[in-house]
Amino acid sequence: MKSKKFLSLVLSLVMVFSLAAPAMAEEANTIEPEVVAYTVPTDVEGKLVIIHTNDTHGHDVAVEGETIGTAGVAALKKAFEAAGASVLLVSAGDFSQGTTLVSLDKGASAVKFMNAAGYDVAAPGNHEFDYKMEALMANLELAEFPILAANIVKTEDNKPLFGDRTTFDTKIGKVGVFGLDTPETMTKAHPDNVKGLTFHQGEELVKCAEAQVKALQKEKCDYIIAVGHLGTDPESEPNRSEDIFANIKGIDLIIDGHSHTEIPGGKDVNGALLVSTGEYLNNVGVVITDGKTTTAQLVSAAEWTAIDEDVAAVVNARDEEVKAELEKVFATTEVLLNGERAPGNRTEETNLGDYAADAILWSAKQALGEDKVDVALTNGGGIRATIEAGDITMNTMKTVFPFGNEVATIELTGAELVEALEAATCSTPTAIGAFPQVAGMSFTIDTRVEYVNGEQYTDSTYFAPAAPGSRIKDVKIGEEPIDLEKTYVLATNDFTAAGGDTYGVFIGKSIYKTGVALEDALVNYTRETQNNVITAAAYGEPAGRITIINPMGKFTDIIADAWYVAPITEVVNAEMMKGTSETTFAPEATLTAAEIYQTLFNIAGTAEEETEETGEWWTAAMNWAKEFGIYTDEKAFENHDAPRSEVKEIMDLYLKAVGSEGVELFQGNQDGEMMWDKTITRAEWAQVLVRVAAAPMPLAD
Repeated sequence: MKSKKFLSLVLSLVMVFSLAAPAMAEEANTIEPEVVAYTVPTDVEGKLVIIHTNDTHGHDVAVEGETIGTAGVAALKKAFEAAGASVLLVSAGDFSQGTTLVSLDKGASAVKFMNAAGYDVAAPGNHEFDYKMEALMANLELAEFPILAANIVKTEDNKPLFGDRTTFDTKIGKVGVFGLDTPETMTKAHPDNVKGLTFHQGEELVKCAEAQVKALQKEKCDYIIAVGHLGTDPESEPNRSEDIFANIKGIDLIIDGHSHTEIPGGKDVNGALLVSTGEYLNNVGVVITDGKTTTAQLVSAAEWTAIDEDVAAVVNARDEEVKAELEKVFATTEVLLNGERAPGNRTEETNLGDYAADAILWSAKQALGEDKVDVALTNGGGIRATIEAGDITMNTMKTVFPFGNEVATIELTGAELVEALEAATCSTPTAIGAFPQVAGMSFTIDTRVEYVNGEQYTDSTYFAPAAPGSRIKDVKIGEEPIDLEKTYVLATNDFTAAGGDTYGVFIGKSIYKTGVALEDALVNYTRETQNNVITAAAYGEPAGRITIINPMGKFTDIIADAWYVAPITEVVNAEMMKGTSETTFAPEATLTAAEIYQTLFNIAGTAEEETEETGEWWTAAMNWAKEFGIYTDEKAFENHDAPRSEVKEIMDLYLKAVGSEGVELFQGNQDGEMMWDKTITRAEWAQVLVRVAAAPMPLAD
């Protein structure tokens, strides 16, 4: 046994802990529970079943184990109907944009798929406004189901653009449904596409929802459903579903979308059940009620693989048409171009962001003249997919840039550009869709400085920064420091140019539209300047245009004001813990027993000596733990998530072994509950390590 060496090392290194390498952390989470196929319950006859989807974004083709597909949704509806239930099929929005399957014909195919599946009602999402109003109205006319959004009205006469509410006669009585859409549509859709519309927000949105509930109650509805594309993201406050419905009585069910949130089992909001499925038809939501008792669950693509053949034929036929049209190769790339959200284009500079911004700058210069455009900027949220190394087709480009935007330019002062950068990085290092990918310029974001809102932008849900230039520093245009009073010409996409997302400072600027679609700009740039090959030399790595000063260093998934920043900072700086990858710490990831033992095993200094391990990656650590006397259970030889009780048991044995019994490593919640059956996160483990490191460690004889 190596206890003396271990104890000496503990004292000399002041408890230098190190979790296993990132590869080990990935292995630690690879064991998946056995999937049990979903079957329709036998007791649903006479009940109401609400099947709901949200944020499908063109993932209508069924892919077994990954995406249920619209044909799978249709099969589930028919299965419940065959079992004797009344069934309502509901969408909470963002169904007509995403992949080229639906975006190529501006959402018309998505509506046809929904018609075939038998959707009964939908709320629009902000992405339903990504096409011009004529396309939206054509899709509304095509739909064989009502699309409801009571809070979107025509400014000229205050009448709803869509319907506001509807009712259904079901086996549990009269069911009323009303719809809402996020006010963020004003800035998350192209501003030109929402001209002449008013989106009720904040208190007005609450009043709008209350009025719908009262109207449905007056119609003697027995059960009331709110379908809202509102979401739960903090950046959507005060227009989140929980904000709006917190004080409204009389709603039984809230079906939500927009934030791509999974809510297994639903969540109580002032007596109503809030449900949301996540995204991309990875799950479908099933709510079952007899009018008194309601249950909710998410059925995953792994659990439900049945499809309706007729609906599948409609979807698959269109899929083949689109592929044939777009799958012609026009270029190749030697490297993967990073289209991830976070860490990625919404959190930091990426090589795909550089490529897109370079193409926009080049295209604008082609249109206006080489010396007529200074810089380029495109919002990271407009980059929707990664481009894998290999062949590039138009299908790839339209998937990565699906919005139909075109290259546009505006004139603005240096001060306005700094303000735009400050607002667009207000949450950095936390992801934000406005995050600027740039060309022709460079800057630094100092996330140690708190971002403070100033006044709200007109016709926007976003705020101007109170102190532009406090977080955004060292801005250079080319190689020269920015001149705050000078006028620059900025090339961007027409969505951002019109003040979309956080770019409220651009609102009212004179916009020159080049007429070149964004994806065409990239095609032309690749052909004319890169000889149809995106090389590793040119775009193998980000160019270094954006520097981020982050108190957590390279980790982009740390929320700057979260409770765990202090303990994680301490353990990372002391080399007690590493990240799960080069750019992620995964503070909310569940810790496993194997990782605990591996941590202590590394501290003991035996990991490097005993390199010839057999079995799983954790076997040597487990054997050492047994030898050292801190091994708790045979099940620990399996890589499982560790409840707090097991972590305490291991650490009690460990503290006893090093002569520090009685150290309190765990604290309860605000009610004093210890929650021993709950698992522990990596952030909580960091806090435990801080307490261990602070404990006295007497050296044994």
